[in-house]
Amino acid sequence: MSLSIDEIQQLVEPARVHSSVYVDEELFQLEMERIWGRSWIYVGHESQVKNPGDYYTTSIGTYPVILIRDAKSKSLHVLHNRCGHRGAIVTQRQCGNAGVLRCPYHGWTYKTDGSIHAIPHVGGYKDTEFDKNDEEFSMKKLPRVEVYRGFVFACLSEDVEDLSDFLGEIADTIDNMCDRSPEGEVEVTGLNCHRFIHPCNWKFFLENLHDAMHPMCAHAGTSDAVRSYLSTMPEGTSPPPEAEIIDPFAGSYDFFDSMGVTGLDKGHGYMGGKKSIFSHYEMYPEYLEAMYSAYGKERTEEILSFNRHNACCYPSSTIRDGIQSIRVLRPVSVDSTIIESWTFRLKGAPEKLLQRTLRYSRLINSPGSMVGPDDLDCYYRIQESAKSKSIEWIDLQRYFGQDIKDDDKDTAPGTSDLAIRNQYKAWLNYMSREA
Repeated sequence: MSLSIDEIQQLVEPARVHSSVYVDEELFQLEMERIWGRSWIYVGHESQVKNPGDYYTTSIGTYPVILIRDAKSKSLHVLHNRCGHRGAIVTQRQCGNAGVLRCPYHGWTYKTDGSIHAIPHVGGYKDTEFDKNDEEFSMKKLPRVEVYRGFVFACLSEDVEDLSDFLGEIADTIDNMCDRSPEGEVEVTGLNCHRFIHPCNWKFFLENLHDAMHPMCAHAGTSDAVRSYLSTMPEGTSPPPEAEIIDPFAGSYDFFDSMGVTGLDKGHGYMGGKKSIFSHYEMYPEYLEAMYSAYGKERTEEILSFNRHNACCYPSSTIRDGIQSIRVLRPVSVDSTIIESWTFRLKGAPEKLLQRTLRYSRLINSPGSMVGPDDLDCYYRIQESAKSKSIEWIDLQRYFGQDIKDDDKDTAPGTSDLAIRNQYKAWLNYMSREA
C-alpha cells in the first residue's frame, strides 16, 4: 500500500524526524522518484570528458547514466545508460573513449549522441513497424542538462527550474573554487576517485556535514594521537604537513559555534563563511604571486577570504572550495550508499596546492582515512537502531527557535541543528509532491 502525502508529512516535525525515514523501503523508492528524479543532480565535471568520445558512467539516484562528449559535435550529453532494445545497461566501465557504444546483449551499437548506429541482422525487422530513427529505441538523452563553470548537472525530469535558480547562493561556492585558480578554471585530477561504500542510508552523510557537535567526540582518538605525536617532536621542529589538516578536527565547541551555519532554500547550506577549518592553512608565496598577477591584490584577498566549509548542494553533492574537492552521493538502496570524493587542480597554481588537496583527501575522505571511518561507525550505529525500532524519533532541537532570518536564508551558531532541520524542510517539500 502506497504511503499517502499525509502519512509522509507526519514523519517530519519542526524539531524532530521519525527514524523510519532511514529504513523504510517504500520511502526510499519515493525519494528516488520525487527528490533524485525531480531535482538537479551533480553528474560530473567537463574535464572528465575532455576529448571527443570520452565518457564517464555514473548514476542519478539509482538510475544509470553516461556523461559523454559527442564524437562529432564535441558537445556534452548525459544519456540513459540503457539499450533501447531490451533495456540492458550498455556499459559498466567507469570511463573510456569510444566512437560507438555497444550493448553486450544483442550487439546494438549507438552513436555518442545516443542515436542508433547499427543493428545486427537488421533484416529481421523488415515489414514490421520498427523504425530505427524512433527515439524510443535510442539511448535517450536526459531532458535537462546544464553546465556551470565546468560542473555538469542533469535532471531526469523536464519539469525543473533553471540550474541557476536551483543553485542560488551555492553557486558562490563553485565560483570561489574556480576563482582560486589564477586561470579561473579547475580540472579533475585523474580519471578515478576515492570511492567509499557506506552500509547506511544516504541522508546520514549529508546530515553529518554540518553536525559540529560530533568532531570533539567521534574524532577525538585521531586528534589526540596527532597532538600526542606533535608533543614528542624536538622544539623548533616543523610539524608534518598532515598536522595542518588533522588539527582543526580537535577544535572546541566555541570554535565551531563561531564558524556559524547557514541554511538556504531547497535544502542547501554551509558552515563558515568568513571562518572555517581551512582558514589557518599556509598561504604559499608563489601562489599569492600568481594570484596577484591574475587578479590584483584587492580581488585576490577577497577571493581567499571566502571560507565556507562543506557547502551542501542538496541532495547530491558537497563542495569544499578552500581545499578543491567535491563529494558525491550515489544511493544504492535504503541502507547502502556510495560516496565518491573527487579532487580538483587549480589551473595555473603551484603544485603544492594540489599536493595539499590530495593529502587532505587521503587523510579525511578515503576508505582508509583517519577521519571518515569514525563518521561511518556512527552512521551505522544509528542505522541499526532505526532498523530495530529501538528509538522512534530523532531529536533536532539544538538552538531551535533561535535562527536569525535574512531573506531566503537562516543562520545560527555552528553547533545548531539548523542545517539538518533545513534539509528535512526540503525533503518534506519534495516528498509531498505527487507525480
